[in-house]
Amino acid sequence: MKAFQDYYPDDLAHCFGCGRLNSDGHQIKSYWAGEESLARFTPKPFHTAMPGFVNGGVLASLIDCHATGTAAAAAYRAEQREMSSLPSHRFVTASLHVDYLRPTPLGPELVVRGRVKSIAGRRVVVEATISARAEVTVRGEVVCVELPDSMRPGASASDRPQSL
Repeated sequence: MKAFQDYYPDDLAHCFGCGRLNSDGHQIKSYWAGEESLARFTPKPFHTAMPGFVNGGVLASLIDCHATGTAAAAAYRAEQREMSSLPSHRFVTASLHVDYLRPTPLGPELVVRGRVKSIAGRRVVVEATISARAEVTVRGEVVCVELPDSMRPGASASDRPQSL
């Protein structure tokens, strides 16, 4: 089964968190697991905040990229079409809220779960959690918006939006 991120067109697959073409990034892979989405990530020693614990920015980027992938998959689902069909859906983050509930240990595999809270037009709100050893350590909510054409590769600088 292909991950949500495997369907991103090559020109939009360079994100640090989820871009399959970014060899230095996390390259997370998200999938449907019933009505929620699921990704797994094992932090490396350089993802440390302090000995034994994962850096908060790394955790926020996992929530962020898993949520935008979930938003894209949800948009296809809402339209009842395959993720390989055109036009492609690609989402960016308009708002990211993260609550660190307890320190996240460095070492065990992290499980990122997402649930679509709402879909309205170009906007999808996704709630997400990160668990380590079956204990939720991070909770977040991401407001995702459909990538405007002016942000897609090939758009001229004058076409770039000043805000989302």
